[in-house]
Amino acid sequence: REGSRSRGGFLPLAFAFQQAETMLKHRLIFGALMTVLFSGLVLLDGWFDGSLTASAADDRHVRATLLMVLVAGVVSLGGWELTKLAASRGLVVLNPACTIGLILLATAWYWPRVFSVPQGIYLSVATALTLAGIVLCQHIRFGVNGALVNCGISSFCLLYLGLLGSFILGIRIDRGLWPFLAFVLVVKSSDIGAYTLGKLCGRHKLAPRVSPGKTWEGLAGAVVFAVVVSFAFAWLSGIMRVWLTPVFGAAMAVIGQLSDLVESMLKRDAQQKDSSNRVPGFGGILDVIDSPLFAAPVAYLFFAAVA
Repeated sequence: REGSRSRGGFLPLAFAFQQAETMLKHRLIFGALMTVLFSGLVLLDGWFDGSLTASAADDRHVRATLLMVLVAGVVSLGGWELTKLAASRGLVVLNPACTIGLILLATAWYWPRVFSVPQGIYLSVATALTLAGIVLCQHIRFGVNGALVNCGISSFCLLYLGLLGSFILGIRIDRGLWPFLAFVLVVKSSDIGAYTLGKLCGRHKLAPRVSPGKTWEGLAGAVVFAVVVSFAFAWLSGIMRVWLTPVFGAAMAVIGQLSDLVESMLKRDAQQKDSSNRVPGFGGILDVIDSPLFAAPVAYLFFAAVA
């Protein structure tokens, strides 16, 4: 009887471990595949606009067109997922005004170069017009009912995906191709490190009220992976001094994990495990882009300071 009890306790534990191992394998495979495809697209984009050439004269005034299209598509899908999360709590994201606005904001570093207008003016006008569109959508669809909450969640969506997302394109256009790739790969490698060490040896909860799966061991893994990748980029490309790599790597890892917790807080309030099931092994688009969102402004300031 004792033997059967121990076997009964062992089998669920073994099954859980096998399931976790399978999830880790899927996440690593799809994560590596997405990284390779994304890096290839960025390099192709750099080849089109001259950023990969040795001569500075080949560098075009308008850069990162392919990346701009990708960012616009990704934030649109992310906005749709955030709309679904809000709907589960009875909140309404006022589309299409919000979607159009977050695309305009997320690409705010691109269009001023195309039309030769000051970026501050573009950003101010785009924000003002979007807010006006949100209020107009509220008036047409609901009148005064739910005006505060609907306009509030729509404005949050605009800032969360649009404004924060704009710095991703800003790093590529203002700071260059290699700093941009360093930023993306360092942040995503920290995600891989956090997930890997968290699954393998995570014991101490980092933020149990927000994300029970996150651990301090996972955060340590995020920092280690990020610092290693940051050092590799500094050594190969010379985009920063070697002694700055621990600073950059650790900052991207910690802020990336905190940014991940923000999205976890939104999902937990909506009582959803993932924002959708679009990306195998990850969940939704928001689950993929959550960590770079708050890290991007910090990375932009970092590269501006060390340039």
